Parts: sequence; structure tokens; C-alpha cells
Amino acid sequence: MEYDVVTVGAGPAGLSAAIRVKQLALKKGQEISVCVIDKGAEVGAHILSGNVFEPRALNELFPNWETMENPPPMDTKAGDDEFLVLTSNRKSISIPHLLHPTQLDNDGNYIISLSVMCKWLAEQAEELGVEIYPGFAADEVLYDDKSGAVLGVATKDVGIAKSGENKDSFERGVELRGKQTLFAEGCRGSCSEDIMTKFDLRSGKDVQTYGLGVKEVWTVPEGQFKEGFIQHTLGWPLQDGPMSKTFGGSFLYHQKPNLVLLGMVVGLDYENPYISPYKEFQRWKHHPEISKHIEGGECISYGARTLNEGGWHAIPKLTFPGGSLVGCSAGFLNAVKIKGSHTAMKSGMLAAEAIFPEISKAAAAAEEAGESFQYQNIEIPEYETNLRKSWIADELKEVRNTHAAFHNGVLAGMTHTAMSCFITGGIEPWTLKNSVADSAKTGLAKDFEEIDYPRPDGVLSFDLLTNLQRSGTYHDDDQPAHLRIKPECAHVPLGQSMQKYAGPESRFCPAQVYEYTDADEHGNRKLVINAQNCLHCKACSIKTPSEYIKWTVPEGGGGPAYSVM
Repeated sequence: MEYDVVTVGAGPAGLSAAIRVKQLALKKGQEISVCVIDKGAEVGAHILSGNVFEPRALNELFPNWETMENPPPMDTKAGDDEFLVLTSNRKSISIPHLLHPTQLDNDGNYIISLSVMCKWLAEQAEELGVEIYPGFAADEVLYDDKSGAVLGVATKDVGIAKSGENKDSFERGVELRGKQTLFAEGCRGSCSEDIMTKFDLRSGKDVQTYGLGVKEVWTVPEGQFKEGFIQHTLGWPLQDGPMSKTFGGSFLYHQKPNLVLLGMVVGLDYENPYISPYKEFQRWKHHPEISKHIEGGECISYGARTLNEGGWHAIPKLTFPGGSLVGCSAGFLNAVKIKGSHTAMKSGMLAAEAIFPEISKAAAAAEEAGESFQYQNIEIPEYETNLRKSWIADELKEVRNTHAAFHNGVLAGMTHTAMSCFITGGIEPWTLKNSVADSAKTGLAKDFEEIDYPRPDGVLSFDLLTNLQRSGTYHDDDQPAHLRIKPECAHVPLGQSMQKYAGPESRFCPAQVYEYTDADEHGNRKLVINAQNCLHCKACSIKTPSEYIKWTVPEGGGGPAYSVM
């Protein structure tokens, strides 16, 4: 199947790019074909975010969105804003609003479900003529044999048994070819990572660093609901003092009609191999400043996802022959704002605006030449040039050193962040670099004490497998495992991960995918990979020792089934 533009991923970046291409084509009176595929069973099924939504990019994409007949799902305006430092499991200090960084100002923002927002964006795209195919997982990047340019993607074959034999339901994957292919898979997308390696797009850039976000959605009694309320915290339980080097914090938002969205983000550059981000999140909910918001309520959804936290210095080269990286495939999260949806959307729009003149010219030439027309998939560097002149760059440069500053402790990080936000605006004459992958920052188990986490009470806190059911996660058991130990790393799980680091993957995975069996009579243990539990968070491809897991896509439609995330 051939299109002018193929977009991989129906998130905010991919859908915004598709919409912008069709808007430009409509304005010029041209017929430009655009296709969007997504591995989720439906649009939004794999989308998870906080989310306090900044409408800056939406204002540009749909200037009249407030008066549209079918307006976007943004009915909760940001209201009271609270920032707390939790000093213990019972106490806290409130930071006055005057001392908040301006990046935390949420005036004019909205509390939303990003998965619902993406469904709305998909509706707008389809009305413009974009073809959207959920349930189709991009499994392979197609390259030109001669030039090496990207020609498109091939979706995954379905109906293959664990044994490798074809089942009765076998169907060959489909090749989707485009003059330009936009990769909008989100953080650590498998095709995007392959492209970065093939074209060496990270050359000269900082090593990317990541966070793992775990989130729940609760319904609460009417008397506890505070429309538009926003709370962020630092401190307990992740940081036990001003010198703690564990990066992370929490969020809690009240969204109409009676929802509380709450979660925790933990930087995956943490040292202590005994940390469990999921269990840290569960015990955090028992702090009085948190529990009062959800007591008497009901948890209705759970999920997790990794996010790029390296900032401006870790953004790879964005273009290559035949395509571009947009959104979180590249990494435009503003770590201080704790927002990336608006920058993701803007990046997709900028990519669309850069490729459209070339696509438009090619479409006109094809119409004139007919079947004899041969298009060469070229690189369009104007996208990156324009992005580096945009407000995305302005915003990310201001906080370019933030995450790295926390490597010297939470006090140093907060001090540097305050200086950047209030004084230097990111133009400080130094750059804090990151040259070490998160997987290499894990400390040896012998240097740390095992953490004795409290047992979940089943009311405010839950065991992981109980919560996993709330994610709607499903994979066909009879298919080849999509979580694969790299052949060159076959010795790592038992020879390094378990022996040196006490098997941290059994704790950082938010879906209990990785388990080590007890030793048998000969003292041997085994690593068990429960791939059917996978939330597609991608943490295992980041934090396992030597990054021994290669994350590949399962059959399309598998994974979580988020609806309000």
C-alpha cells in the first residue's frame, strides 16, 4: 500500500502531523494521501500521561477549537495549584506559590485524559481524509536497497504460534510505503530506535535518560472532589534527605466529573537496585496529604509508561533520508513543567509543514508524468532547522541542565532549577552533560540494603497483579515472545543481573513480567519472562543490566486497553 505520508503512532505528535498535512493540502486544493497506524487495539489504548494539558499547540492546529461543533475533551480548567515537599511519611512543607518556577504556572491549562484527547484528534484527522488503522503494529522499517533511504514500514505478521509455525489465523504483514515516513511511536519506540542506530542519529548528543511513570485513576465521593486541583510533590518516599540522588516526584489532579488522577515518576538513573517504583508509589498514597484525596474512592484504572527526561542535549538528529522523528520518539518533554504533549504536537506540526512542499511538488509531478514518475525518498532537514527556531527550543533550552543537576542530590537539583528558571533562563555558561546510560548507573546490591516495603492494604494500596487487571492488558499467549534476550547478552540475567544487582528487573517492571525462580537442589535459578503481562512501558529495554532486553512489538492489538489515561 502506497501513500504520500505514512505516520507510525496515533499519539498527539503523529495525529497532529497527519492533520497538518491534510490542512495544508486542503488549503492548496491538492489530494495528498496520509495513513496512520497504531499498535493499540484502538486509538488511545496505549496512551498514558499525567496530564495537565497546555493548549499552545492546539491553539495553532485548531485556532477555533473553543467554538467547534465537536470541541476537544477539555472541560476541566486548571485551578488551585499546590507544591509540597514531603519530609516524612506523615509531614510535609508547602512551597508558597511565589517560589514556584514559572514553568509550573498552569493558568490557562486543562486537566485531561490524553488517551481521550487522542481519540478526538483521530476523529478530526479522519474528517480531513486521513486513513487510520489501529491494531497494526509496525514491526520492520523498509529501506531502499541502493540508497538506504527509508521507504516505509511493514506491519507484523499475525497468527504465528510460539513454536514458530503458522496457525490457521496466519496473515502476512502489510507493507506501507510513503514518500515520507514520520515515526511517532513514543518513548523508546522500536522502529525509532532502529533508525537512530542505522543513521547514527545520536552522534554528538547526550546519552538519553529516562523516567518511569506509574499512574492510577480513581473515582471519589462528591464531597472530596475539588475541580481543577493540582498537586505536585518531592521528597518522601523517593528522597530521604537533601543529598538523595534519586530523581522523581509525584502528581495528583482532580478532573471532572469526579476523577482523581495520581501517579509517580521515578528517574531510571537511580542507583539502588532494590527500588521498586511501583511499591514506592503504593506507599506514597498513604501519606495524609495524598490519602485524603482518595479515601472512600475506587481505583478504576492503572498503567505505566517510560518518558524521555534528557532534555535539549539528548534530542537526536531528527531527519534522515525518507523520514523524521517526531514527539517522544525524539524526546521533547519539559521536565520542569512535567509536560510534553504540547511539544509533541508542535513537533508533528513542524514536520508536516517541512515535508509538505516536497510532497506537494512530488504529487503534482506524479499527476503530470503518470506511471513513469519515480520518487526518490529524500531527507528534509528544514524540519529540524525550523524546530530549533521554534518555541519548543526556547522552552527546552531554559531547563536544559535540570535533570543532570539532580545527579548531585535533590538540594543541588532544586537550587540549580531555581537559578535557571528565575535568573539565567538556561543561558548559564556551562552544560551539565550525561554520558552514561541509565542501565550502567545501577549500583551493586552489596552496597545497598534491601527495602522492606509495607504490604498493600487492598484499600489505598494494591498488589501489582491486582492493579494490572485494571489496565485491561491482554496478549495472545500462543505467539513468539516480543521481549527477547539479545543473543550477545544471554549470560547477563543469571551471570550479572542476579549475581551483582539482585535482579532489579523483578522490581522495576511495573507489570511483574520478570521473575527469578527459587534455586533448585543444585542451586540453579531461572529467569521467567511473563510477556503476557507487558504494559509496553519499555523500562526493561532501558534499565536491565547491559540493556539485555530487546523490546519488539507483539501482534497488533495486544497490550493495555487504556480508556481514561
